[in-house]
Amino acid sequence: MSYKQSEIRNLLSEAGLKVTPQRVEILNAIYTLKNHPTAEKIIEHIRKSNPNIATGTVYKVLDTLVQKNLVKRVKTDRDIMRYDGITENHHHLYCSKCDTIEDYNDPELDQLLSEYFNKKNLKHFAIEDVVLQIRGTFHKC
Repeated sequence: MSYKQSEIRNLLSEAGLKVTPQRVEILNAIYTLKNHPTAEKIIEHIRKSNPNIATGTVYKVLDTLVQKNLVKRVKTDRDIMRYDGITENHHHLYCSKCDTIEDYNDPELDQLLSEYFNKKNLKHFAIEDVVLQIRGTFHKC
């Protein structure tokens, strides 16, 4: 996924956020780095062009972007928080050897999960989203 600066500004504005250079840079870093970067990777990437950005600022902006559904958090087996710029429904293939996360889209699986939980009729629980993290090892590892 690749966005122009103007598109990132529009996304922030449409989410009701003030468009700041920090927000633009952080969201751009998530899209540029792909592969669900950690906050540390995002900071490292941004500091190449903006060495004075505060670590706290990055974490605060990331929290805001998550709250506004512009990015999602993805937790790994190693309890490392990563960030995903794709907010549409999808799943993840997670390599337990190299810690790589790949997006996995499967409409048939989505339909199966939806039908399954509809049949279960969980009256005491409102499902907001079902996201699978499929753990294994990529052949390249």
